[in-house]
Amino acid sequence: MRSRLKRSNVNFRRRLWLGTACAAIGFAAQPGIAVAQDASAIPASDEIIVTANRVEQNLQDVSGVVQAFTADQLRLDGIADLRNLQVAVPGLNISNAEGNVDIFIRGVGSANNTELGDPAAAPHFNGTYIPRPRGLGVMFYDLERVEVSKGPQGTLYGRNALAGTLNIISAKPKLGEFGGYAQAEISNRSSYGAEGALNIPLGETFAARVAGMYVNKDFGYRNASTGAEARALKPAGLEENYAGRASLLWEPSDALSVSLIGDYGKETGTGYPGSSIWGAVTDSGLTADRLKLKDVVYRGTQGDMTNELWGVQGKILYDFGTFSAEAGASYRSVHFEQNNASSDGIAYPLRDLDAIQYDNFSNTFWETKSKSQVYELRLFANADQRFRWNAGVFYFQEDQEVFFFSLADRGYCCYSGTEYTMPDVQGESFAYYGDGTFDVTDRVRIFGGLRYTDEKKSRYGIGGNWALTLGGADFACCFATRLGTEGFVPSGLNRPNFDVRDLDTPQERARFLIEGISAPGRRDTLIQQIQAIANGTNPLGTCLDRPDIDNGFVDCPADGAHTYADLTIPTQQFGRSKFNYVDWRAGFELDVGEDSMLYAKVSTGHKSGGFNDSFDPDLVPETYKPEDVLVYEVGTRNIFDAFGRRATFNLTGFYYEYNNQVFQDLTCINFDPTATPPCNGFALVNRNVGASRLYGIEAETGFRLPGNFGLDLNFVWLDTKVTDGVVADSRAQDFSAGGNSPLISLKGNDLPLASNLNITARLSQHFDAGPGKFDWQALLAYRSSYYLSQFNENDIVFLDGTRLTALEAGFPDKQKGFATLNLGAGYTIGNFRFEAWASNLMNEEASTKALVGSSLNLRFLNDARSYGLRARVTF
Repeated sequence: MRSRLKRSNVNFRRRLWLGTACAAIGFAAQPGIAVAQDASAIPASDEIIVTANRVEQNLQDVSGVVQAFTADQLRLDGIADLRNLQVAVPGLNISNAEGNVDIFIRGVGSANNTELGDPAAAPHFNGTYIPRPRGLGVMFYDLERVEVSKGPQGTLYGRNALAGTLNIISAKPKLGEFGGYAQAEISNRSSYGAEGALNIPLGETFAARVAGMYVNKDFGYRNASTGAEARALKPAGLEENYAGRASLLWEPSDALSVSLIGDYGKETGTGYPGSSIWGAVTDSGLTADRLKLKDVVYRGTQGDMTNELWGVQGKILYDFGTFSAEAGASYRSVHFEQNNASSDGIAYPLRDLDAIQYDNFSNTFWETKSKSQVYELRLFANADQRFRWNAGVFYFQEDQEVFFFSLADRGYCCYSGTEYTMPDVQGESFAYYGDGTFDVTDRVRIFGGLRYTDEKKSRYGIGGNWALTLGGADFACCFATRLGTEGFVPSGLNRPNFDVRDLDTPQERARFLIEGISAPGRRDTLIQQIQAIANGTNPLGTCLDRPDIDNGFVDCPADGAHTYADLTIPTQQFGRSKFNYVDWRAGFELDVGEDSMLYAKVSTGHKSGGFNDSFDPDLVPETYKPEDVLVYEVGTRNIFDAFGRRATFNLTGFYYEYNNQVFQDLTCINFDPTATPPCNGFALVNRNVGASRLYGIEAETGFRLPGNFGLDLNFVWLDTKVTDGVVADSRAQDFSAGGNSPLISLKGNDLPLASNLNITARLSQHFDAGPGKFDWQALLAYRSSYYLSQFNENDIVFLDGTRLTALEAGFPDKQKGFATLNLGAGYTIGNFRFEAWASNLMNEEASTKALVGSSLNLRFLNDARSYGLRARVTF
């Protein structure tokens, strides 16, 4: 192992763009065996090269679990977008929840990717940290490889690598070569797409590469509405995406290398809302696996989503002889907007779809702007030294603007909506780190690392409820308010004012509410009802008596004004947090043979802390601390002969201590003991109230068999348990008791999204067929059952002592075990290749995330079955 480790670091600079990894056109590779990336599919090397340890290494020399896939392998596996990567990586869970990409590895991750949170599995693009994983899918083209590192990477990649890292590595320019590829495909669900790249030599020391992609696809939901206008609404998940990338490489000497990459991408479509199943479960008594979760009853506004992102990153690498220096800088902009595809739950047996109120425009709006900068200076030892080290400094800065608005239409009393608008959200992180490996003998190596991180965050804006209580004749309660009908546009981040500290009078509050509307809907009533309050002509506003807002027993007073008008606006929000922490790792490697290694290590990782919304500090803690893990890991990596051919077997055992875990609860923030109910305001609050332990075994093996067959197997067994944590059970929120919820202990529960068993098996074959070569492969993945929330389907005990099962209350949150099958086949003749592929062939419908709370069981799903044909030419 030691000799190969030295060779894998030789000429590190030039091999960055070679692209040796898991597979090639026409042949599916085994772990530890790379194959040529051309039509002949002849094995070229016994190495898979990865950069998981911030240096280029043979994968079999990495003391940890890393899985890597080339673009060719991903194509053969039927993995066309980021979310489907979980099919090929056991223990990986990726969901898209209303545009938020949540990544979990071995049950560790974070579902809070708002401005109040951060991912716990750190995404990277070409090794550069990506703070907001929205839009990673439009980077998924013209790739060299994708790497998934499991377990904390605190000293290596640092920021928010608590669970591991995901690194998308694009294809680099090649000096002295002119070439490229073009491909086009069609598939079911009216989908089609194209992709291509061109490598252009610009002299002996300069090269450029340009690449682009386009895809238009239907995500597989069905509109089950029967309402006349609602039937025309397009279902969620429709996508039309395009992207482009330009890369430059300059190597004027053997010592200097300069690279620059610029990329642009845009996602458009109908957005990514989930399927609401609470009503379906309570009415039918059926669990989610017996319901058709993609048969959604759409109504109201047409869903619409736009996500525009672009970035520039550059690196300068200089070889000083015994060591090299690398300076990198990156700027990335993300602008995400979504008007949810609104629904009234799903269709289910015996539901009367004609009885639904389709004239309901209750909806949710999102807008997020993120501008981030990453700077890093790293020094590292060159190859063939007894002590190989890297050390550096890291700086990250992010400027965000965030808008969230949830409006309620067709209420028959009062009006209540929620707005959180944050025009100024700042985040900053600074770190020093050092990491190294020392050869004690030719067979024994020790390694260790240390990283110090200092972080601070701040936020300014508004957050809380819109509320209008408008009295009728004889002080009857209350007239409804409509908001969000056809044509409605919220002001969002374009509000003229975000300072509400001195807005005390009804006139000022009315003006503030109206300023939150950029364009009223055609049948909205809010402005008409309170415009007179805002302009001072009538302090009680203007009463409207219209059939679609009349609750049947409230009449307008004779003078045309409301008898009372109580207005509530959001409160001022300030947030600030500051933390520092240290990550470290230590371990050893022992070569027990030329091709066998044992290793053991201890490592730590952190996820950033943050702050909560600004309310009573006695009720809501101002900040929450960073989460942290301590991980023990032992393993062995082996290459051996089987059937006269090279094969691999790797085995890893791990144990995690997961501390300062953040769980959310629903807290009363506006309590009035004289009122009924006494609580009329709530907030989701992040608290460090949890701890867990998890352990498991991961095994991977790969064989090249007679008859040009290949077989890859990957197995993960995982056991997780919450050891501490008491939260409010939001499933049991009791509005008759002021909206309070009982406390529940999570001790003994499984971590969400953590299956006990994950297995993938890939069988492949290639052979000559006429003038070309034919290949095929099958990727079978099995995942055992898992829970979607921390509640684990425990019984619900309400404040009055009433006990219901989770199913009776509408909250089943267990996803049953399931298997998916992906197929691929290709025929290569000369520079041309034709492929057929199928993803999720058995059309398994599985939930990858859920939001569970009072009358809420919202599911986010895996991709539906897709299959198609692809043609590709390489030149």
